[in-house]
Amino acid sequence: MSFHTVEHLDAAPLDRDAMAKLVAEDIPANSFVNLGIGQPTKVSDYLTPERGVILHTENGMLGMGPQAVGDAIDLDLINAGKIPVTELPGSAYFHHADSFAMMRGGHLDVCVMGAFQVSAKGDLANWSTGGDDSIPAVGGAMDLAVGAKDVYTMMTLFAKDGSSKLVNECTYPLTGLGCVSRIYTDVAIFILENGAVHVRETFSMSVDELRSRVPVALLTYS
Repeated sequence: MSFHTVEHLDAAPLDRDAMAKLVAEDIPANSFVNLGIGQPTKVSDYLTPERGVILHTENGMLGMGPQAVGDAIDLDLINAGKIPVTELPGSAYFHHADSFAMMRGGHLDVCVMGAFQVSAKGDLANWSTGGDDSIPAVGGAMDLAVGAKDVYTMMTLFAKDGSSKLVNECTYPLTGLGCVSRIYTDVAIFILENGAVHVRETFSMSVDELRSRVPVALLTYS
């Protein structure tokens, strides 16, 4: 797939729904996909049936539909984040062990996860900040990181103290090594390929401003 770097200087930073919509549009048709807890679960709301994307959850369901609302809510039908979801025609249920075998066995095309940090090499840290007050919760993230063919992450680019979450080396405990291929943030989308970080799009800031705030060599597409 070829890209061109585009700067959307007049655009506002993306909110969670806008990021989820972009991720949904980028998932290849007919893929088997796992959506991680948190922001990534919103992606299901923007996948249209004609795309043929089949969603997997590690708690044992294949064929998950969008988040359930109103009378469609069945509290026995939830995703891995305990959010009520719907089921699509042909959906299936299976044992937890089988679900993890699908993840570790390379049967998922894409997984989308949140992240505390992503390194320029594609290392992912998303289960603990290592702080005394943090609550470690790795779930199936490590299995997804090594098992999915493509790992996309969704996160804000900058932490509350202004530091970049895209770093040269992760300082938080790692989830997976060299696994991330795309990073979707509120102000830019990055493609990690051939050992380099490329800027695909920016929102509300230029590539030059990104370079001034992100401690990673950023390349652009022509």
